[in-house]
Amino acid sequence: MPETTLLDKVSTPADLRKLDQQQLRQFADELRTETINTVSETGGHLGAGLGVIELTVALHYLFETPDDKIIWDVGHQVYPHKILTGRRDRIRTLRQGGGLSGFTKRAESEFDPFGAAHASTSISAALGFSVARDLCKRDNKVIAVIGDGAMTGGMAFEAMNNAGAMENKLIVILNDNDMSIAPPVGALSAYLSRLISSKQYRSLRDVGLHLTENFPRTLKKSAQRAETFARGLLTGGTLFEELGLFYVGPVDGHNLNHLIPVLRNVRDDTADGPVLIHVVTRKGKGYAPAEKSDDAYHGVGKFEVSTGALAKGGSNLPSYTSVFANSLINEAKRDERIVAITAAMPSGTGIDKFEQEFPERTFDVGLAEQHAVTFAAGLAADGMKPFCAIYSTFLQRAFDQIVHDVAIQGLPVRFALDRAGFVGADGQTHCGAFDIAYMGCLPGMVLMAASDEAELVHMVATAAAIDDRPSAFRFPRGSGVGVQLPDQPELLEIGKGRLIKEGNHIALLSYGSRLQDCMRAASMLDAKGLSTTVADARFAKPLDEELVLRLAKEHPILITVEEGSIGGFSSQVMSTLALNGVFDAGLAFRPIFMPDRFLDQDTPANQVKSAELDADSIVATALSATGNQTDIKLVV
Repeated sequence: MPETTLLDKVSTPADLRKLDQQQLRQFADELRTETINTVSETGGHLGAGLGVIELTVALHYLFETPDDKIIWDVGHQVYPHKILTGRRDRIRTLRQGGGLSGFTKRAESEFDPFGAAHASTSISAALGFSVARDLCKRDNKVIAVIGDGAMTGGMAFEAMNNAGAMENKLIVILNDNDMSIAPPVGALSAYLSRLISSKQYRSLRDVGLHLTENFPRTLKKSAQRAETFARGLLTGGTLFEELGLFYVGPVDGHNLNHLIPVLRNVRDDTADGPVLIHVVTRKGKGYAPAEKSDDAYHGVGKFEVSTGALAKGGSNLPSYTSVFANSLINEAKRDERIVAITAAMPSGTGIDKFEQEFPERTFDVGLAEQHAVTFAAGLAADGMKPFCAIYSTFLQRAFDQIVHDVAIQGLPVRFALDRAGFVGADGQTHCGAFDIAYMGCLPGMVLMAASDEAELVHMVATAAAIDDRPSAFRFPRGSGVGVQLPDQPELLEIGKGRLIKEGNHIALLSYGSRLQDCMRAASMLDAKGLSTTVADARFAKPLDEELVLRLAKEHPILITVEEGSIGGFSSQVMSTLALNGVFDAGLAFRPIFMPDRFLDQDTPANQVKSAELDADSIVATALSATGNQTDIKLVV
């Protein structure tokens, strides 16, 4: 292992601030090495963290954290921050059960003042911190660090517009890792940035603007525009100036000799109002495999440090995402009206494969889920067939657009909800828990869930054929269960489920990804003399009421199973049973869904077990309903 002599002396930022500034270059190099070695063992987000090593060091060196607040947007770049803030001894528990979160988390450390894992939130939160500080008459600094990707989200501009209209002191750092460092960020740019951020410039500028108050109106406007245009021409800050933020940059985010003087100037400036520092970095900086890769090292599994070779996955089965992508491509070959939309997640949703086949019919709108949904609505309103591929947890951000722009107008937008249910190491922020509830409450919505990869093929084709109303289909993260994929997709009858196995005592009605657990549970119950039916609902809306009522009539016990929150599929079933008076006849009904709490990161299998959605737990629920609880262990 490479030596980390300086890093070994630093447990907290207070220790870092004891170092001489000339030692920071070596310290940053050691921190980069530690970050690479950590992620090689744990997996996780690597490229973003390597890109902000120097920025992380400079911020903690110059600012009095945790009293000064650093709000990291998204939070996937915070592994170096965690190493620096008293968590190095636990850093190799990253993204594991009982270990450190892969994102900022308030409950984890006082150095994480705001939890985040979705994009574009940092400036809004930081503005809140700055207002709270001023109302409480404190003098701490507040810094928001936001990437150029997160800056594509409209919420960031809403926050900047609000901040620009206020007098609260706020520092926004734009981490731009999609721009070449040369030629804009060189000696001249560094000099200009130091000059513009200095007190002397700010004071002189204020004097100059004050003097123009006595100029004739036309001359006054010309003088002010000339100053703003000159700064915008040299530094590119005109847009931010128009929003009311004082712009400084661009600054080389990997050159501490450039970065520290600018940050120090802004820190010590007593002027009111928000300041934006444009810092240019490179994703994966300092690790050649990550630098050369477009996005393979954004989120990465375990790998060999010396070569960058990724560890082989444990399954040869196709992922649900790839099955979706290939199915959508096949549908698009048959129908030229099909288009695909993603919100800055082309590889995560499989839309990158679609783009290879149909580049002119693929639209990546950036981290802007609200826009993605209404954009899709516009396409649908004019006769196109948009598939909006967004993770379940990210689509939450666009609920109002789903309601007003899609559902009320009955527009046939097709939502492909990837990562539905538990997601393992990404934890509570990325868990697709709520889509059944928030989509199922909307009138006219067709809601499907794939129980295996073959069903997903059928549901893509079915969604493509639905042209009179909105629809959505959900599927989990990871590999399929190993069923044979159909040569030709089947168009499913809307609102009709299927019987998988018939019995006469207990009925298990599964919606989506837990069907295999239901089948294993049924075998265990059959072995105990409890004849068990298993049905795959396929649709949460419209619900197969005929199937539900038949199961309730022919079995004394009915259990629903779903990998979703309270208020989802089981609520649809309970409403049908109640409205038809089934409970009056004494049916023993038991809904099984995710617990009413946020579950931390762990393996998906452990999360399912913790949520009591596994076969053992289904059996225990069934036995409880019969009044015959027994300790049952599933033998695999």
